[in-house]
Amino acid sequence: MIVARKATDILLVEDNPADADLTREVLIEENDHLRLNAVPDGEQAISFLHRTGKFSDVPRPDIIILDLNLPGIDGRRILQELMSNRDLNNIPIIIFSSSQAQDDVLSSYRLGANCYIQKPVDFDQFRNTVKSVGLYWLLINQAPVAVGAAKSAAHS
Repeated sequence: MIVARKATDILLVEDNPADADLTREVLIEENDHLRLNAVPDGEQAISFLHRTGKFSDVPRPDIIILDLNLPGIDGRRILQELMSNRDLNNIPIIIFSSSQAQDDVLSSYRLGANCYIQKPVDFDQFRNTVKSVGLYWLLINQAPVAVGAAKSAAHS
């Protein structure tokens, strides 16, 4: 079992319900301190990130797992929105996409993604990839502290 250093809030932006369910299952199975919120499209992702509408009480995500090819507002626009917002631009962003196109990989990094992972189509490989993502991003990687949390910690 992967045990993160602290409770971690993840925002999963994924329009394929089967991929979202399996990602959630594997990450939570591997880390019981994980709080995963999932939204199926870019419009809801933007609302979640800005804590508007039905998302007014959600936590700020520590990590975002983002599919590129979403209905409506796609992953590229979400990346642009994140990078242009001082309160959100330090959240690590993992692109998890079925696209193999080098243009997608390159544009994702240019827009501020921290990594690009192609979704495997094989069930076991998908599970293993998600486990590896969890191991690295929840246990090994040192993520930045949220701006508000860093100010509170500095004053305590």
